[in-house]
Amino acid sequence: MTDWAALVPLKQGVESKSRLREALEPAERMALASAMAARVMTCLSNVNAINSLYLLAPTEVSEWPSHWLPDSGRGLNPELESARAQLGNRPLLVIHADLPHLTVQDVQALLTAADDRGCAFAPDRHGRGTNAVALRDANPFRFAFGRDSLTPHRQQRPGAAIVERAALGFDIDTPADLAELHDMCAARLKS
Repeated sequence: MTDWAALVPLKQGVESKSRLREALEPAERMALASAMAARVMTCLSNVNAINSLYLLAPTEVSEWPSHWLPDSGRGLNPELESARAQLGNRPLLVIHADLPHLTVQDVQALLTAADDRGCAFAPDRHGRGTNAVALRDANPFRFAFGRDSLTPHRQQRPGAAIVERAALGFDIDTPADLAELHDMCAARLKS
């Protein structure tokens, strides 16, 4: 089906990737967040099942292939609740902007699982957080993003599919994640 809307929340400005303060200066964090988000947006724009793409952020990024939903600063989960209601509870993918290796195939696997089960979650690689939520149905759902979000998400939808793929699980939140990303990039350059 090609009726999915994809929503990418993005912190902007000096609060971008704030958990990386020990490793990066503010300008570096902002550049990293923007580069990863641009890659995620490009990936999503190439997924046939997605017919509309939205950026949830304080300011619009006009060069990205998306519609802008202003983030008014109430916090991620309330902003997502409001955005879902604004989009009319249609099939919705909420996916984080810090997935540097995301592929079209990863997104298609997640959406296919949600088509089959009504809902699918992509856990982080530690199995505690949630990097993406795909909601096929219009049933109520309370977003619980934050640390250890997978458990409250699964409690709401115990029958949801769990889609574990390396690129969906690898997000950049900590200095250790950043170091691993650098090592991966260096290894690619050597090969």
